[in-house]
Amino acid sequence: MDIYVGNLSYDTTDDDLQGLFQQYGSVVSARVIVDKMSGRSRGFGFVEMPEQAEGEKAIEATNGMEFQGRTLRVNESQPRPSRPRGDRRPR
Repeated sequence: MDIYVGNLSYDTTDDDLQGLFQQYGSVVSARVIVDKMSGRSRGFGFVEMPEQAEGEKAIEATNGMEFQGRTLRVNESQPRPSRPRGDRRPR
């Protein structure tokens, strides 16, 4: 199960995120998304948990939880919508 975690503190690390979710079951990966240019956190991340039931339990427990001074928004990750690749017509 892929889980979206929003409203993270800009100081949250991958290890912090993994530690939070390991309380609810096995964690395959946990990553905080960072800006490519600045290297700073973008304030959200993703956690992958192999067991659906553990993931649901983690979402229920952490959504609305205060973590590192911020109230988390946690839900099942949705597939990213495809975006048009831009106008590539010859000129």
